[in-house]
Amino acid sequence: MKQSTFIEGKIFSPLIRFAFPVLIALFLQTMYGAVDLMIVGQFGGALADVYVSAVSTGSQIMQTLTVIITGLAMGLTVFVGKKIGADQKKEAGEIIGSGICLFGFLSLLLSVGMILCAPFLSNLMQAPQAAFHETTAYIFICSCGTIFIVAYNLIGSVFRGIGNSKIPLYSVAIACIFNIGGDLLFVAGFNMGAKGAAIATVLAQAISVLLSYMIIKKIDLPFSFSMNYIKPKALYIKETLQLGIPIALQDLLVSISFLFIIAIVNSLGLTPSAGVGVAEKLCGFLMLVPSAYMQSMSAFVAQNIGAKKPDRAKKALWYGIASSVVVGLFMAYLTYFHGEILSGIFAKDPKIILASTEYLKAYAWDCILTSFLFCFIGYFNGLGKTTFVMVQGIIGAFAVRLPLSWIMSKQVPVSLYKIGLATPASSVVQILLCFGFFILCNKKLHNSTLKEANL
Repeated sequence: MKQSTFIEGKIFSPLIRFAFPVLIALFLQTMYGAVDLMIVGQFGGALADVYVSAVSTGSQIMQTLTVIITGLAMGLTVFVGKKIGADQKKEAGEIIGSGICLFGFLSLLLSVGMILCAPFLSNLMQAPQAAFHETTAYIFICSCGTIFIVAYNLIGSVFRGIGNSKIPLYSVAIACIFNIGGDLLFVAGFNMGAKGAAIATVLAQAISVLLSYMIIKKIDLPFSFSMNYIKPKALYIKETLQLGIPIALQDLLVSISFLFIIAIVNSLGLTPSAGVGVAEKLCGFLMLVPSAYMQSMSAFVAQNIGAKKPDRAKKALWYGIASSVVVGLFMAYLTYFHGEILSGIFAKDPKIILASTEYLKAYAWDCILTSFLFCFIGYFNGLGKTTFVMVQGIIGAFAVRLPLSWIMSKQVPVSLYKIGLATPASSVVQILLCFGFFILCNKKLHNSTLKEANL
């Protein structure tokens, strides 16, 4: 099981080879969540719209929990990546050991909080009354498996940091396979609705973590590690949090802004709620390539910054943007002109398909814009400029996306397309901020290089 070294040789082909397993893993992870919605929509019978609304709202809440974990885990990815780039293997192992302690405590805290708050969260999201009980049950059951969500993301963050994107792929592939089987058993077979989808999700996560651990035990690791390393070292935990908290906070607030949009749409009725729920699941697939580049760019840039090779990091950014835009243009065409075909995968009701298609048209523009934005975010994460990443995300979410979506929801007649336009509008603002900060960073780097040359 080879780990990728990004600090020598070609740039584009190693980046693509690393990003491809990340892309497949993200695809399977998106499928993992989408399968719940697809199966309850196809096998829910007379209550299909209730189950679709419950799973779409509940899964958005669970996604908010996940982005907190992945944001903090990205801090570990960058931290470990820099140590691997600097060939400091012992320190990398100690950082991972401290990370296990940190994330173990985090999983306990989040589990208790989510379980206790399940009814409150359903009410906060304005879940339609007909779907309120199923939404609450979905959140409660999934929250019981928080420890497995944390464990999966911890495994992924460590191995992406050391340049191995295959272990996270294996982990999510296992989860996806068992989740599909569980959904078919509990939803299609036992007719358990949203509860069955949640049970299948938790069981699949548990099996995935267990089998991934067995795989990891059989491979050679490019860092020193022993059970003695699993202890909380304040210095390493502090650095991990300093890198991860801004990312997690930004992702959390962005996710909250989307939750508010879902709440706004939920208030419009069951059909818009189900339609936008379907569209949001599809958007997960539409954003796969830029999301894969964002994660891969972070690891690539972190290793090169650790090896003091910033020019390679900068070239990787431009390669990533160029190749991502090509895919983004295709996705934009597919989404804008053929949204009804995509929506029909998850729903049978023509009204739900129509609502989803209308909302998706707005996301077509974002398919192109995120090709730039996500690569920039990955680049800045790799540099360790996570505070800026947080700031630009908050500005996009709360200065643009939320107020614009709220304003559009008050227009008569209400248009889901206009509500959806709030997302690409925020991406435009964030890209402009990223361009400005990129120029500033390079100017500082140039001045620093000149200063060192004159000494």
